[in-house]
Amino acid sequence: MWTNRQATTADAVPERLVVIGGGVVACETATAWRSLGSSVTLLVRDQALLTGWEPCAGEEVTRGLGDLGVTIRFGVSAVRVARDGTTRAVTVETDDGTTLVCDEVLAAVGRRPRTVGLGLETVGLPGGDWLTVDDTCRVTAAEGDWLYAVGDVNRRAPLTHMAKYQARACAAAIAERAAGRPAVTGGRQPWSAEADRFAVPQAVFTRPEVASVGLTERAAREAGLAVRAVEYRVDDVAGAALHADDYRGFAKLVVDETRGVVVGCTLTGPMATELIHTATVAVVGEVPLERLWHAVPAFPTVSEIWLRLLEAYGL
Repeated sequence: MWTNRQATTADAVPERLVVIGGGVVACETATAWRSLGSSVTLLVRDQALLTGWEPCAGEEVTRGLGDLGVTIRFGVSAVRVARDGTTRAVTVETDDGTTLVCDEVLAAVGRRPRTVGLGLETVGLPGGDWLTVDDTCRVTAAEGDWLYAVGDVNRRAPLTHMAKYQARACAAAIAERAAGRPAVTGGRQPWSAEADRFAVPQAVFTRPEVASVGLTERAAREAGLAVRAVEYRVDDVAGAALHADDYRGFAKLVVDETRGVVVGCTLTGPMATELIHTATVAVVGEVPLERLWHAVPAFPTVSEIWLRLLEAYGL
């Protein structure tokens, strides 16, 4: 059975591929292997893709995968997988009583920490578990304030770019401590990796691309924020038609009305993964909407979507 590692290092294209999962890895690998010629079937336990995102993200990716020819089966889980020792074909049995035969199966249903065998037990920490850290990436359960952990293992924001960000903050915190200046969290010092709590940018390289930063509308309301969301079709912006024929995209902005700042943004369509950084700067910088209105996008570019969103908000 493949994981994402085999899926990104395989040297042959399977004729038939079953992907188990409905998250980012499942959607990206289904897109990639279908584009390379595989007949791809996606088994999704939930009733939608990318369930932690704004609904528009999953809807657009579902449409895009369908256009590529990916078969998506919602509300279905694999219960048994077996490979024939002679033909090497793989049989996948599902909980609705159906059977699929394929050449490879890709499991994209999450990860577990590989912290066994690192010697954590020698410092009083359980091996095989996640490591809880503070905003300087210091492991809070380790006595002596000497152990730091960055990346997926601390479970804060399991993304490559966030691991690199945490590493920079962690190195700065260690340097501060070595210089006799204890790293105090809060106040957004360079050594405080707090962006992974409120401004995590995410990108899904599917067709269409999907990107987001900050909170979804639902998450913001659950956090007790008084928010208002505005939406706009990116394909209605003049620059979209110049960028690509039949451009299709969607934009959603989540605004904290109490502070008058952007707390979340979701984009779909070509260049969504490039456009999201503008929203990231707005969220991290807590730039007031009245100031954002003066950030004039060049015409005719896709970036004009930001002006349209602000106009939709009423500025």
